[in-house]
Amino acid sequence: MRCFIAEKPSVARAIAAELGRGASREGYIECGSDIVTWCFGHILEMAMPEDYDPSLKAWRTEDLPILPSVWKLLPKASAKQQLALIGRILKEADQVVNAGDPDREGQLLVDEVLEHFSYRGAVKRFWVSAQDSVSIQRGLAALKDNRDFRGFADAALARGRADWLIGMNLSRAYTLRASRGGARQVLTVGRVQTPTLALVVSRDREIAAFKPKPYQVLYADLQHANGLFRAKWTPEEGTGGLDAEGRLIDPAAGRSIVAAVTGKAGSLEGYEQEPKSEGPPRVWSLTSLTAAASARWGYGADDVLKAAQELYEAKLTSYPRTDCEYLPESQHADAKEVLAAMRDRMPELDGLFRKADPSRKSKTWNDSKITAHHGIIPTQHRGDEGKLSRCAIDVYHLIYFAYLAQFFPHHEYQATKVLARVEGHAFQATGRVVMAMGWKEVFQTPEPEEEGDDKEPNQALPAMRKGDRVDCSGVQVKDLKTKPPARFTEGTLLKAMENIHKFVEDPEHKKLLKEGDGIGTPATRATILSELKRRTFLTAKGKAIVSTELGQALVDALPEEVRSPVLTAVNERILKEIEAGRTAVRSFLEGQEAFVRDRVAQAADGAMQMAGAAGPECPTCKQGFLRRIKGSKGFFWGCSRYNEDCKATFEDNRGKPVLGPKKAIPCPRCGQGELRQRTSAHGKFWGCNKYPDCKATFPDERGKPVLGAGRAPSGQRG
Repeated sequence: MRCFIAEKPSVARAIAAELGRGASREGYIECGSDIVTWCFGHILEMAMPEDYDPSLKAWRTEDLPILPSVWKLLPKASAKQQLALIGRILKEADQVVNAGDPDREGQLLVDEVLEHFSYRGAVKRFWVSAQDSVSIQRGLAALKDNRDFRGFADAALARGRADWLIGMNLSRAYTLRASRGGARQVLTVGRVQTPTLALVVSRDREIAAFKPKPYQVLYADLQHANGLFRAKWTPEEGTGGLDAEGRLIDPAAGRSIVAAVTGKAGSLEGYEQEPKSEGPPRVWSLTSLTAAASARWGYGADDVLKAAQELYEAKLTSYPRTDCEYLPESQHADAKEVLAAMRDRMPELDGLFRKADPSRKSKTWNDSKITAHHGIIPTQHRGDEGKLSRCAIDVYHLIYFAYLAQFFPHHEYQATKVLARVEGHAFQATGRVVMAMGWKEVFQTPEPEEEGDDKEPNQALPAMRKGDRVDCSGVQVKDLKTKPPARFTEGTLLKAMENIHKFVEDPEHKKLLKEGDGIGTPATRATILSELKRRTFLTAKGKAIVSTELGQALVDALPEEVRSPVLTAVNERILKEIEAGRTAVRSFLEGQEAFVRDRVAQAADGAMQMAGAAGPECPTCKQGFLRRIKGSKGFFWGCSRYNEDCKATFEDNRGKPVLGPKKAIPCPRCGQGELRQRTSAHGKFWGCNKYPDCKATFPDERGKPVLGAGRAPSGQRG
């Protein structure tokens, strides 16, 4: 009997459908002589410190660092029944097929189950990047030896253990260090999380410290025999009145230029015109897809990841957690069928599909650029969008437009560049005339071109020749101010994590990182941002992501090597070496353990003050500190001494506790008493304090009385 173990039930059902689905049982599907079963992601999880030693449940400096000599995996409580079922099936299996997702974690989560049950039979690997029928059939016909993918499992194992060592030890070490300074909040430290937080903190502080500087931009209206055009004044070497970036900052110099050229004749010193073409953009990686969806609709990283996963499980698109924007050349042969399936789903775009040429091969198809996965594209599955979420539909449209654009001609335009000189001053103009829309016809809502107050205007220039006369009819002076860098959005922050070399100054480190290792992976970056927001280190302001006072204080409290992206990216480089089988897991972890020992020793020395880590003093007990807590009905504030003897709670108002006395609510029934919140066997309700003279009662909703629904339920008074 052959047993397929999929990463999740939806993948198991897709595989079973192609094997010839038979009877569905509790936890598995029979397909002739094959059985298809599934995990729920990782159904074994890394043990907590207290699972190694119960005394480690308490956080104490003297117990650090915690370095397991033998690592433990424990069954997840929610998956114990399924894990036991897989164990029973494995006893009867002659061969197992690892059908985890095509990445490191997908490889490991099945391999660790096989190791958990000491399975020693033959193991094959099913590796596909889409769940449509064609892709699955190809994968089934090309099963590989699972041992060929051992490096993927080792890299995932090393990454998980390194994250555990840093997260468990440094989070405890710095939380304890802060608590000695009066803080009452858990401070989480992560291998990727902390450098990501540091990126946002650095950007926010750069914006806060920014002081706008005034400057001027001059535009001359130049009249040629064939028409009027506008040209931007261009400073030359030796020009006075400029700052270090070449901006005109001396208004007197500006006035002098205006006076010198207005009403004067000049000539064209340069006139260049050449045809240019632009190929279609590459298909999406998860990061570039997230950046586009964030910029256009304001979707968060977690929203886009969930939408892309939804599309993948609906068989409409390929595997989403990819860092690649290229496609294998062999897949070009599928273009006609993929386009036909897309056309069936979107008959309203029939005109565009008629113009698509499936024989056209863009630079997106490039085997030398393929990583573990290829770019995200539509599949041949002829499903519909009827059951998709709004976000998934929007993301799907981005994916299929990017794919469709690959089969359109280049965008062609005529680029013109003019250099005019009037009274010794140079003015430059550029023009662009579209000759053929090409692939840009596909995008119904094209992204706006980069513009700004000091950008040259996009215009159609008249036909001219070098040496022609021009007359300056006037000069427009724009008084501008320098602008701070833009705040991060979730999309741009993901791009920053991927291109972390742009934020590193050291030339050697920049060179090391430029190959695109980045921090985190496409599969983990969205989760990291969600965790930073959940811990209130980051918060959203519209589309922008900004650091909180607590997030900034945490970054300040940590040593440079912990918050620096360099160490994280170098670790990712080593993980790729492990994946390729060139580095051993043990040697990598020995380096991580040494790093943790040093950092724990630093943290154990003294205390630190943490702005934002301790809330205001509890006004009830006068001993504890208030903490913001997320409950089932939203945020509220509670005392840090809750487990002792103070049960005080306070409402939340935009991230701050409401500490003043609550405004009295007059009884609408008698008009004399005030409503008070009470509790009975039936739950909370509101009643008049003039009881028993006034027996008015009202239901409670989120701590407030529902005044339009007076009632007198039995059992609430007595």
